[in-house]
Order: sequence, then C-alpha cells, then structure tokens
Amino acid sequence: MNSPESALEKELTFTRFDRMSEAYPDRPAVVYLGETYSYRKLRELSERFAGAMLDLGVKKGDRVMIYIPNCIQWVIGFLAIQKIGAVIVPISPIYTSYEIEYMVKDSGAQTIVCQDTNFCYVKEIFQKTGLKRGIVTNLADLLPTWKKGLGVLFDRIPGGKVDKDDRVCSFRSLLKHPPFREKVDLDPWKDLSYILYTGGTTGFPKGVPGNHIGMTSYVNDVTEDVAGRYVKEGEDVYLAVNPLFHIMALGLFMAVGLNKGNATLLMPVPQVDAILECIQRYRSRWMLGVPALYRMILENDRLDRYDMSSLTYCYCGGDVLPLEVFHRWREHTGVPIHQVYGSTEAGHVTYSRIGRDPKPNTIGEPLKSRRCLVVDPDTLEPVPRGETGELLVTSPYTIKEYLNKPDETSRSYVSINGDIYYRMGDFVRQDAEGDLIYVERSADIIKHKAYRVSASEVEAVLQDHPTVIGACVVGVPDARVGERIKAIVVLKEDARGVGGAELLKWCRERLASYKVPSYIEFRDMLPKSKVGKLLRREIRDEESRKMAKGKQGETS
Repeated sequence: MNSPESALEKELTFTRFDRMSEAYPDRPAVVYLGETYSYRKLRELSERFAGAMLDLGVKKGDRVMIYIPNCIQWVIGFLAIQKIGAVIVPISPIYTSYEIEYMVKDSGAQTIVCQDTNFCYVKEIFQKTGLKRGIVTNLADLLPTWKKGLGVLFDRIPGGKVDKDDRVCSFRSLLKHPPFREKVDLDPWKDLSYILYTGGTTGFPKGVPGNHIGMTSYVNDVTEDVAGRYVKEGEDVYLAVNPLFHIMALGLFMAVGLNKGNATLLMPVPQVDAILECIQRYRSRWMLGVPALYRMILENDRLDRYDMSSLTYCYCGGDVLPLEVFHRWREHTGVPIHQVYGSTEAGHVTYSRIGRDPKPNTIGEPLKSRRCLVVDPDTLEPVPRGETGELLVTSPYTIKEYLNKPDETSRSYVSINGDIYYRMGDFVRQDAEGDLIYVERSADIIKHKAYRVSASEVEAVLQDHPTVIGACVVGVPDARVGERIKAIVVLKEDARGVGGAELLKWCRERLASYKVPSYIEFRDMLPKSKVGKLLRREIRDEESRKMAKGKQGETS
C-alpha cells in the first residue's frame, strides 16, 4: 500500500482540483466579474477547451503561451493545458511584440491564447516565429449577453480588432467542443507543467521549466502545513488580485482555492474599490497582496465605508513590506500581514506561520520541501546563525536549469555536498527561532510595484539604441512602488539631439510598461572594475547617499 508521501509525489497539478470537483460540484470555484463558476462548470469548461485544443493539433509536450490577464479564461486554459499534457507558458499581457517574439522562439510555443486588445502584437510576430495558431478572447467573453452589452454600452469593456485568418479562432467557440475526459499518461517528475520567464543577467529573460511535482510539492506544503487547520475546506473564500502568471499568485490560488474546494474571487485588475466591495460582499477570509496594494487600500479615502471584518489571513509577497504598512494594516483591520517568499526558479520557499504573531521584518521559515542555506557569497561556506549571507535554496522536486541557457544556469546554480542549490541573489540572516530575516537583494534585481525587473535586461535594450555606448540601471527606493527605475546612460561622442524622451520612447516600444525607467541621467562614463565589469552597486550606493543627504536637508 502506498504511503501518504508517495501518493502525494504521484499527484499532477490538477489532481486535487478534480477531487474537489467531485466532492463539491455545486460549490463556487471562481467568482469573476460578478459571475459564479461552480467546480462542476469549471471542470466541464476546461475539459471542453482541452478537447478543442487536441483537435487543433496541440498535443502532449507542446508549449501553449497564455498572454491574457486574470480572467476565467486564464483558469480554464491552465487546467485544460495541464490535462492534455501540454506545457503552459504564461506571460504578462502588457508585454510588447519585441518581448513576446523572443519568448515564443525560446520556448518553442506554437499556440498562443491572447486578448483581442493585444492581438495586434501577436499579428506582428506570426511570420517571424513558429506560431501556428492564435486563440483570441475578450475579458467579457463568458459573461451573459445582457451584462456584456451593458459593459460595451458604458465603454467599460476594452476591445481590439482581430483580423480574419485561418490560423486564428475564438476562445468562446472552442468551448462548444465535446469534453475531453480521457487520461493522458503523465509522469509528475519527468513531464513539464510550465515554463515561466524571469529576468536574465545577460539582457534576455530566462525560461524556467517546471515539472508537475515541482509545483505540487510546495502547493501541498502550503495547503497542509501553512493553511492546514485554518482553512475551511469547501467553505472558505480567497481573494486573488495578483497576476496568475506569477508563481506566487498561482501557487496560493491552487493551495487555498482550487485544491481545497473553496471559492476564489478573481480580480482582473487591482482596482481598490472593487477589491473592497468583493471582500465585503463575499466575506473573503483569505487574501494575497503586494506591499503597494496594501498601501493603496489603506490610503483609499472611502476605506471606512467598507466592512472588512471577514478578513482573517492576509499574506504579502513580491517585495519588502514596509513597517509602516505592517503596523497600519493591523491597526485598521485587527489582523496581521503574514509573509510569503520565493522565486520563479525555486517556487514558494518560506512562509511566516499562522498561529504565531508574525515578525514585521521576517520572510518566514522554509517549507518542508525546500532546504535553505545562508552562505558567504564568495566562498559558499555557511555563515554562523545571526550573520548575513546569501540565501541558497534546493529541493529534490525542482528542475535545476534554465531553458536553452547553460551559461545562465552555471551562474545561478551551485553544487554543495552533492545537492544543486539555486542562488536567490537575496541576502538574509537567520534568527534564533529559525525565521529568515530579509536584509537586501542583489544589485541586479529591481523591485518595482512588486515586479522583479532585471537591470541588465533594461540596460540591454538601451544599449541597442544606435547612440548609446553604455547604460547602468538601478533601483531608487520609493515608499509607494518599492523602487523607481533609474537609467544612467553614456552616449557616443558624435550623438546629436538625443535626449531622455527619445530613449524612454525607445524603451516603451520594446519593454513592458513596468520595466521602463522613470527617468534617465546622462554621464560621460560609468564605474567599472579592472576587468571591465559594470559596478552597479556603486551607483546604487551613490543614489542612497543622495537620498540620505536630501532627507537630512529637509529636517535641518
């Protein structure tokens, strides 16, 4: 007879959802734009979409790119892709054609699901890539006709032009297909579930492949050990605001939502009044946010009009939670904010535990499927408890390489005592109770509005401009957005008439909006080491000194 542990290791990403759809068929699974989708309905829609994709030629192992925001179609697509053994490649819906062209080629995606509003970008890359088919939807596609009509009438539903093409079909039409209910032979260890993209150190995003067991290992940790007895199976309500193409949001959605038979309130955009209305109307007990979202809620001038008394378990991730926000949230709601920490490469890594008063500066303790080391970044030797070092993470369940990038892999993964660890690039220390305390991050990563922005990716785009010979991008601390992105640029000697406005326009055409610098400064040279390496940390320290001097001047 199989042990519980061995049974868990055979689970696929959708195994528990299927069980919940049988146990709670009429229970709300997702509430989206006021419409409720039961577990029975969501399973049927996902199986219809799965059957339609098979008929289109999508098969086991094929990559399917999801290029849409949070919506019921995202959830249907995710479950359907997993069930036929294909590989989901979820990306931000605000990426430009410049960005998605690279990711389509790198991942080998032949199918893309997009919104009608960003179809223009997909159209641009059809001839340049291996794309064979596009599936197009609108945010309101699955709403009742009367509700969709009202949205159009009052100009509340954005829409885009979609050209007629044999390679393009509508998402809605595919849901008429008979449901696919056969079992595909999948190995949780060997078969990929997803490819997620994260910032690269050489200017190109890195594809992170994940197998089914890599995801279910940490999702089950959260379901059983973190949420545990605190989550009410088949009765609870979870508010999902963060974009599902991020591993943090997708993991918690599965852990306390779909895997526990609970209702998830799925928000397409982080609009504060709509969030507060949902909490009040549906009595949400669970919530995940980023520091900027918690701050936006606290600063809403209509906050006192809403009843937030149902909120019981609030989690925050994606960036450092300011002490001021931590304390103000508790004062207003009476409940603390707990922390979740992880990365695309390692999955969910640490959580501050429910039942204990969370420390405001901790990122929590490791999940049981993740093992952490705090080391000297130069020697990789463990540092004494209480001292600061770089955080390394390993798990027997994860894939430890980047897609098509051996050099990036060798820089980011290290072998220690026979185990392969991922270098998180974050510096932490461990306190006496075993909690990890966040200290600072690598200079290569900027946290803007909870997005991880690769400084080198932005630098590479700037250096592609014909007049730029050098660029350094750093994060400047900002209480509202975490860090603002600042670019310092060196132009060619013969450059004439090139200013910040032109370079910002150049960036907007090639980068998602959250990666575009807030401002650009021009210099004659950049600090470099003896071997020519850009000393980005020197620029960061310089900016910190400027800020400290500015604050000192304000108080004097």
